[in-house]
Parts: sequence; C-alpha cells; structure tokens
Amino acid sequence: MNPAVALFWLSCLSVAPLAAAESADVLVYVGTYTGKGSEGIYIYRLDASTGALKPVGKATGLSNPSFLALDPKGRAVYAVREAGGPVGGVVALSRNRATGELTILNDQPSGGRGPCYVAVDREGQFLLVANYGSGSVALLPIAADGRLAPATSVMQHEGSSVNPARQKAPHAHAFVFDPANRFAFAPDLGIDKIMIYRLDRANGKLVPNDPPFAQCEPGSGPRHFTFHPDGTRAYVIEELSCTVTAFAYDGATGALKTVQRISTLPKDFEGRNTCAEVQVHPSGRFLYGSNRGHDSIACFTIDGRTGALRATGHVSTQGRTPRNFALDPSGTFLLAANQDTNTVVTFRINQDTGELTPTGQVCQVPTPVCLKMVKP
Repeated sequence: MNPAVALFWLSCLSVAPLAAAESADVLVYVGTYTGKGSEGIYIYRLDASTGALKPVGKATGLSNPSFLALDPKGRAVYAVREAGGPVGGVVALSRNRATGELTILNDQPSGGRGPCYVAVDREGQFLLVANYGSGSVALLPIAADGRLAPATSVMQHEGSSVNPARQKAPHAHAFVFDPANRFAFAPDLGIDKIMIYRLDRANGKLVPNDPPFAQCEPGSGPRHFTFHPDGTRAYVIEELSCTVTAFAYDGATGALKTVQRISTLPKDFEGRNTCAEVQVHPSGRFLYGSNRGHDSIACFTIDGRTGALRATGHVSTQGRTPRNFALDPSGTFLLAANQDTNTVVTFRINQDTGELTPTGQVCQVPTPVCLKMVKP
C-alpha cells in the first residue's frame, strides 16, 4: 500500500474509547452508508438478558463501510468501501478482542466496481469480496496480523437475464465459503446463477468448478446464500422473485441440487417488495429472510430430513427496508437493521418454534446496512 495513502487513512480514522466488555454480552458491529448522518462503523454491546444495545464506540473516516466480515481468529473486522470510481475497496481494521476497538490496518482494491459483500474463510487465511457494479468476485490473502494482501484472483462473470431493469449485466451480490473451506459460492443477481469456484489454497487462487454454477429461476435475482450448520444443505434468497430456494449440497463436488422454492411473502400481499438477507438459526431448525417493502422477517422451519422449508409467519421489523439482520451467537436474539428508518430492532427467538417476539428494544443507528456479532 502507498505510504501516503496509509497515512491518509490513519489520519481519518478515530475510535471513541470503549469500556471493558462484560463476558456475558456480545459485541455488535454495524456497517452503514455514510453521508446521511452516519460516521462509519458503529460498535454496540448487546445485553444478554434484555436485548438492549448500548453504544460503546465507532470507527469514523471510512467511506460507505456498508458490509462487514469478522475474522474467525478475532484479529480483525473487514469492510467494503463503496466509494465512487472504477474500483472499490476493502478495508482491514484490527480488533481489540476485549473492548471491540477498531484500528485501521490497510486498504486494498476490491477487484471491481461497487463491492457489496465480504466473507472470510474458517482459517482466517483468505477474504472473498463480491463486486455488484462490475459483476466480479475476488480473493485476497490475509497476512498473519490481519492485513490484506492484493487480490490473487479476480473472476469476471458474464451474461444477462430476463429482467431488463435489473439484469442487463452480471451483478455478483455475495461470495461465501462452504463449511469445509473447499468451495466458494457467488450468487449473481444479474445472470440468475450461483457461480461455484474451487479454492486452490496452496496458491491462493480461485478455480472454476465442475459444475461451474447452479442455475436459478429466470428473473429470480439470487442475492445472499447460506449453509445449514450440518453442511449438507444450502439456501439462497432471491431478491427479485421474493423467494428462497433450498438446495441439497454435495461437499465432495461442490454441486447444488434444488430441493424446493418457496415465497417469502404472504399470499395476499400485492405491493412492491425485494428480498435481502437470509440466515439459518444456530440450531439448524429455523430459517429467516428479510422483505423490503413488506418490511418483515419471513420465518420458516426446516425439515430435519430433507432441508425443505415450511412457512410459519411474518414479523414486522418495525421500520422500513430491513437491508440486513443478524442472529446472536447463542441464537437467543435476532437484530433487524431498518436502513430507511435508522433503527436496529431486537427480537427474542422462541427456541422451540422459532417465533420472533419484539423485546421493545429499539436502537437509533444511522442508515444501518450490515450487522455482525461476536463474543468479546
């Protein structure tokens, strides 16, 4: 990294003092869009008994650190930098394990325009980034101290699909590793495919897999993708068709086989809606997806044998445009980020049914886009 650029970033970043974390609580990092009152990445402590969020710090001077990823080794937090221009960026910030305090390490190009998603492999050796604007994905090695090296693989997606307003070109919207760290999956909203890559760990490279992709329904717009805790099933939420597709996953070949496709909306809903986030409960028994327009969390139970979903209801997020939500590590709470009403709302999860109940805890956060949680 250019020394002048490094000094610029260091001069821009400020972190408010943080109190010592309580062992029973969870640290919450909130990525935001700056420019509408937001100053960067906000840090909170989630009260383990009430679900309340207490502000404890923030990292400022970052341009649109919208989507975040946590290093499994606890060293760092990574954020996309959705700045203008032909190439976006990814920022690495070191993390104080006790307090959650963030200090910038370095910044690397994301390998394309409009980076929207980052993820780290389970060994903390590689970072994946999806570039929505250019429809490309990249792999960046991670150094021992958490710093990012330049991208060693950049893969450009090609094609289009049936929706002329949203699918004239590829738009990679997520990029995640499988539980075994062997394959990486990139849902592309613009081409209605989940692209599949093998990880060449020895050389730090992405290699197109065979099969190279899983086909989604035309016009569906696959957005975010997640695995079941048992590693044999996977789910993609489809932004444009407002559906979730369940897959059986072959961990030996990286292949996905469609099991089911189910709507995220009530049958009588007639308004405009797009989907955003999808996550599986740590128990593996429940799945949740967010609706923007209906402004709700869609709740499903998961069949323990087939992985198929059964819709169990919808819960209002008590705000507009739930761009993202997160489950705390214990599976006790779901936190919903309402991007257009500047709130993060806490719900308690029924461990028997998966039902969500508002706790009454509402935290004011400017333009929240992404939530990540970790035990101190």
